[in-house]
Amino acid sequence: MSRDARWSSLLDLLAEHGRLDVDEAADALRVSTATIRRDLDQLAEQQMLIRTHGGAVAHGVSYELPLRYRTARNAPQKQRIAAAVAAMVTAGEVVGLTGGTTTTEVARALALRGDLADGGGTGAAGRPPVLTVVTNALNIAGELVIRPQIKLVVTGGVARPQSYELTGPLAGGILAQITLDIAVLGIDAIDPAEGVYAHHEDEASTNRLLAERARRVVVATDSSKIGRRAFARICGTGSVHTLVTDSAAPAAAVAAFEEAGVQVITV
Repeated sequence: MSRDARWSSLLDLLAEHGRLDVDEAADALRVSTATIRRDLDQLAEQQMLIRTHGGAVAHGVSYELPLRYRTARNAPQKQRIAAAVAAMVTAGEVVGLTGGTTTTEVARALALRGDLADGGGTGAAGRPPVLTVVTNALNIAGELVIRPQIKLVVTGGVARPQSYELTGPLAGGILAQITLDIAVLGIDAIDPAEGVYAHHEDEASTNRLLAERARRVVVATDSSKIGRRAFARICGTGSVHTLVTDSAAPAAAVAAFEEAGVQVITV
């Protein structure tokens, strides 16, 4: 197991239980206690946890993993979901991407689409861009800015280090002035009856506005987030046109989404 995978697993365990014991963590990850102690020391140096005698505790009940340590979770599923979402996009469209690990994979899938790469760029002979991407995520912007075939629009706002997202009135001011063909939402939870959620109200507010500016709203999420609720509501189920998830999605939840008028694509 790589260091990043160990760190992701340790932080997952910490988020679930609130504290970690070195011996129990070593058994769970099947590595030595010396490796776990070294990992916890390094995570404590980055202020990801508080080191204790014999283990570690989380900073508080609102503990959240920064995006860079969540990328290894359900990676194959997220890549399949991203490929399916990218295939829904037509050349010439304006696509909105919120922050998140799955939407980051969507951005990568869009950048690698050969048919989009053949368009000659945003400035070729005054032609319109092959694709326009609007995002409030700094990491997605960093991935796409070097792609000449993509016109990149980044909202303003205050950056959240946990998710790399820009939020607040500056982000809202930009989004209020544009229209999107499709908005792809990265989320923290979705429930057929209750709707779509994020953990933080600032992210939810910005994502809600992005969805309101789009003709089509696509939720891209792995099945672990289905049937859950989080703190801040982004939008109701009725605002979602398509849910793209993996094949482990509960059949009852899929049926409930379809009954509510949401197209469900499982990959």
